[in-house]
Amino acid sequence: MIVLQVNQLYKSFIADEILSGVKLEVQHRDRVALVGRNGAGKSTLLKIIAGQMSYDSGDIIIPKDVRIGYLEQHAGIDSSLSIWDEMMTIFEPVRQMEKRLRHLEQQMAERYDDAKLLADYDQLQHDFKDAGGYQYEADTRSVLHGMQFFQDDYDKPITSLSGGQRTRLALAKLLLSKPDLLILDEPTNHLDIETLSWLENYLKGYDGAILIVSHDRYFLDQVVSIVYEVSRHKVNKYTGNYSAYLEEKAKNYERDLKTFERQMDEKAKLEAFIQKNIARASTTKMAQSRRKQLERTEWMDSPDGDEKSASFGFTIDRQTGNDVLTIDDLAIGYPNKEISRDITMRVYREDRIALVGPNGVGKSTLLKTIVKDLTQFNGTIQYGSNVQIGYYDQEQAKLNSNKSVLQELWDEWPLLNEKDIRSTLGQFLFSGDDVTKSVNSLSGGEKARLALAKLMMQKANVLILDEPTNHLDLDSKEVLENALIDYPGTLLFVSHDRYFINRIASKVVELSNNGAFEYLGDYDYYIEKKLELEEIEAAKRAAAEANQPVTPTQVKTTTSTIDKDAKKRERQIRRSIEDIEQKMASLDDTIAALEEQLCDPDVFSNHEKAFAVQTDLDAQKEAHEALEMQWLELNEELETL
Repeated sequence: MIVLQVNQLYKSFIADEILSGVKLEVQHRDRVALVGRNGAGKSTLLKIIAGQMSYDSGDIIIPKDVRIGYLEQHAGIDSSLSIWDEMMTIFEPVRQMEKRLRHLEQQMAERYDDAKLLADYDQLQHDFKDAGGYQYEADTRSVLHGMQFFQDDYDKPITSLSGGQRTRLALAKLLLSKPDLLILDEPTNHLDIETLSWLENYLKGYDGAILIVSHDRYFLDQVVSIVYEVSRHKVNKYTGNYSAYLEEKAKNYERDLKTFERQMDEKAKLEAFIQKNIARASTTKMAQSRRKQLERTEWMDSPDGDEKSASFGFTIDRQTGNDVLTIDDLAIGYPNKEISRDITMRVYREDRIALVGPNGVGKSTLLKTIVKDLTQFNGTIQYGSNVQIGYYDQEQAKLNSNKSVLQELWDEWPLLNEKDIRSTLGQFLFSGDDVTKSVNSLSGGEKARLALAKLMMQKANVLILDEPTNHLDLDSKEVLENALIDYPGTLLFVSHDRYFINRIASKVVELSNNGAFEYLGDYDYYIEKKLELEEIEAAKRAAAEANQPVTPTQVKTTTSTIDKDAKKRERQIRRSIEDIEQKMASLDDTIAALEEQLCDPDVFSNHEKAFAVQTDLDAQKEAHEALEMQWLELNEELETL
C-alpha cells in the first residue's frame, strides 16, 4: 500500500530554486533515507511533506487514513507536565475507554442480568484490546527506557530537563504515537551509542513506513533499504542501504563520466568542423547542417556538476617519541563534581584511539583535562617527547568572535600573506564573500570547517578531536576521514559516529565512572568482544551461584574468543596490506614519471633541474623501500596466524 507519493514537486525561495521536479514514493513498511549535502533541500522536502511548508507546484498524495508523525531537527517538548503524564496524553482515548470499562463493571455488579450492558461491555473490551489498552503502559516504559529515561525520572517536570533530554523525549513520544508514516529529521542527534543501537532495533521492527534524514551512516546502513539522494535540486532513487547507495553512485559516476567525455569529444569535433568550413562556399551548407545538429542536441551536464568538496590533509612538523601519553589513576570532573576516576591509559605514536561510553561519563571532560582546559582531580598525565597537541572542540567555544573568517585565521598566522590564507580557506569551501562573514554568524557546519582549517594549519603531531563529524554533511565526513587516514601522527577522539570509528580507529577505549578498558580493534570488534566478555562473565556468575566448576562450554567460549581475535587481526592485516599496495602502486607511477623527466634534454642538460629531480626520485624510492619492508613484515605475520 502506498502511503506517500510526491510528483513533479517544485520549490523556490525568491530566485533560488531548491527542488525541481521531485518524484518520491513510500510504501507501507518502507525504510527510506534522504541523503545529500547540507543545504541541498532535504529538510525542506520533509517539511513540505509534513504540511509545514508550502510548495510552488506539483502533487503530494497521502491517503486519508494515513497518519503522519514528524520530528524536525532540534525539536523538544515544551510542557509543564511530568515525563510520565506527558506520555500519557498520547493514550487519552484509550484511557477514556478504560474509565468507561470500569464504569460498566460497576453497573454490571448491580445489573448482572442486563443483556445489553453485557454486550456493550464485551464490545468495549474488544475495542480496548485492539487499541493496545492492555499494553500501552508497558510500551511507554520500554520506549522511555530505550531513550534513557528510567523509573526515577517519570515524575520529573519536563521544564527541568536539558535541551537534549527534551529532544529525546519528543522522539519517544512520537514513537509511542505509532503513525503510519514516521518522518524523522536527524533523530540521532543527542543520542549516545547505546541509545542509537536501541533505536535501530526499534525501527527495524516498526509496523509502519519510515522516511528519515540522517548523517549517521552506520545508522542508515542498519535501518534503511531505499535511499533518495537530493542533489542539484533533483532527487534520484537507489535501492539498498547507505553502503549500497555509495557503491551504485560510484558506478553511475564512472558511467556518466565516460558518456560525458564522449559527448564533449563529439561536440568539440562538430565545433571544429563548423569553424573550419563555415566560410567556404563548397562546404558552408554542411557546416550549417552541423551547427543545427549542435544546437538541437541536448548535451549532458558534467557529472561533477557545480558541487564543490572540501579538500585538505593534516601534516606534522616533527614526529613524537614512541610514548605519547601516560595516564595513571586519573580522576576528572568539574569544580565540586567528580565524574570519573581510576582512569589508566597508554597512548603510543600513531595510535588511533576512539574513546566511547554513555553520555555523561566524562569523555569530553577527559579530553579537556588532557589539553589542560580543565584541572585534574587526582592522578597523573605525562606527555611524551616532542608532543604538540591540536584540539578540536565540539562546542567550538573559541569560535565566537566578531572577526571575519579571513581575519580569524590570519591573526593566528600573521606572517603568511593574504593569498595563502585565502587559499587555505578555499580548501574548506570558504571563497569570495564567504571570507568576509563574521565568525559569529557562521552556521554549525561552517564553524566546523573553520575549526578544521585552523587545526590543519597547526601541523600538530597529536590530534585530540571531540565529535569532529558533528555538523558535517556526508561528503565532508568522507573528506575528513580520508585526511585522518593519511595523517602521520597520533589520534585520540570521541565520536558517536560508528561508521567513522570503524574507518579510523585501531583501538577503542571504553570509559566508565570508575576506569577505562581498552579493546584492540575497530567499533565492530569492540561490540563483538564486549558481548563475548559479557557472556563469559554471565557463565561464571551462573556457575558460582550453582557452586559448580567452570564447564567445558566456558572453555570452548574462551577458545572461540581467541579464534575470533586471530580472525580480526587477519582482517586488519589484509586491509593494511591492501593499503600499502595502493601506496606502492602510486609511488611506482611517481618514480616512473621522475625517471622519464631525467630523460628529457631540458632536464638532464640543466644541472640544477637534474639535481632536483634526482633528489625527489631518491626520496620516492626510499619511501617505496620502506613500504616494501612493511609489506613483507605484514605478510610474514599473516603466515603465522
